[in-house]
Amino acid sequence: MDTPVRGAVEQDLDRTLAAAAAAASAWARRTPAERADALTAVADALDAAAGSLVPVAVAESGLPEGRLTGEVTRTTVQLRMFADLLRDGSYLRIRFDHEDPDFALGHRPDLRRVLLPIGPVLVFAASNFPFAFSVAGGDTASALAAGCPVVLKAHPGHPETSLRTAEVVRDALRSAGAPDGTFALITGIEDGRHALEDPRIKAAAFTGSVAGGRALFDVAAARPNPIPFFGELGSINPVVVTEEAERERGADIARGFTSSFTLGAGQFCTKPGILLVPAGSGLPARIAELAAEVPAARMLTTKIADGYRARLDEVAALDGVEVLVRGAEQRTESGVPAFAPALVHAGSASTLLDGALLEETFGPTAVIAEYASDEELRQVLAAIDGSLTATVQTSGDPGPAERDRLLPIVELVADRAGRVVFDQWPTGVAVTAAQQHGGPYPATTAPSHTSVGTAAIDRFLRPVTFQNAPDSLLPPLLQAANPLGVPRSGEGAG
Repeated sequence: MDTPVRGAVEQDLDRTLAAAAAAASAWARRTPAERADALTAVADALDAAAGSLVPVAVAESGLPEGRLTGEVTRTTVQLRMFADLLRDGSYLRIRFDHEDPDFALGHRPDLRRVLLPIGPVLVFAASNFPFAFSVAGGDTASALAAGCPVVLKAHPGHPETSLRTAEVVRDALRSAGAPDGTFALITGIEDGRHALEDPRIKAAAFTGSVAGGRALFDVAAARPNPIPFFGELGSINPVVVTEEAERERGADIARGFTSSFTLGAGQFCTKPGILLVPAGSGLPARIAELAAEVPAARMLTTKIADGYRARLDEVAALDGVEVLVRGAEQRTESGVPAFAPALVHAGSASTLLDGALLEETFGPTAVIAEYASDEELRQVLAAIDGSLTATVQTSGDPGPAERDRLLPIVELVADRAGRVVFDQWPTGVAVTAAQQHGGPYPATTAPSHTSVGTAAIDRFLRPVTFQNAPDSLLPPLLQAANPLGVPRSGEGAG
């Protein structure tokens, strides 16, 4: 039986969801330009509040001020990019096929296709980006841009940051004329699950662990009316180094890999977790020396630290595994532990085929394995589950022999990753129209979509075709006069 406190909480959640449902039609009817103005207002407000928000995020997350200040900038840039996309209008992908009595397959009716908002969206904020993947992050920005109200489930790792950011977002939207209920924040695991089960929620987005994301994905799929669940879960992000690459650029590769897997205490979803090098390579020793020099860094939360410690113990106990560097654990004033990097050598690449090391470890550690042939390399890559990224380190200017060996490798990794990186490192995620931040499961639950870049808006739109509709009953986007001036394809035909 529910306690009175739980009953009150459920009433608050019901009011939040009711407000989002009530706002859905009004927010969807706003013109793209009006929604663009609202997103710009949110961006301006966040820029103005950065000086007060960043210190709170520093205290809660342990992340450095410079990193978080840059993250606020990324957040506001994302909002403005979606505003520009709305003003352009091409994201609607409007297509006309006019009536044609002489069509090859018989009389064709007048057909007008457009993308419309899917409805209220539930967003689960991430732990590792208190701004860019949190309250006002890419999921929120893309859903609001699509015309969908957002119910944001805050991450417990930065509660005060989330609350204050939500106040900024809510006030800015209200000042810009958005209907009440366009944005709201909720907290707690139970409220998140209940919201996901509620029929008023029409889609959900999540960034976090495989276990947590899969549990929520199953809830979304088990509803009487299943909904799209866009989850970013776990990614091993393999790196392949060719013989020519080691010979020509070995020192640079060692430095780049060390910097990449230790950046931010290894708490990035695109952190490279597996390095595959030619047999007899000197890279493991080089990287071990560099990793041993990297100081300890605080983990985001005690829960993440506990999981990382347990995973290191599990890996160290595996047969055939050599721990090259086992970074020390340090106490911090916050009570959340800090860890220096760890580096594991798995020996032959074929030992990875049992799968014990082919799981993401969220923290500053990586696994190195050596391949003796291209066939062994291909077998290992084929055993790796879907990833957000895969990296190929080449000589920089591949000759015929290197190129011929790499072509099947590139085809193989492109089948398993949403982004294939050459001679760079994957931890940076550029926020652009061409970005793909997704991949086959378990990297995401929806590999045909991205959670970064302007294409992220597609997740929260659904296509609708109007057939033989009177002009006066069409949405303004499809009316003959094109009162909103949006790009439309095929309207001159017929």
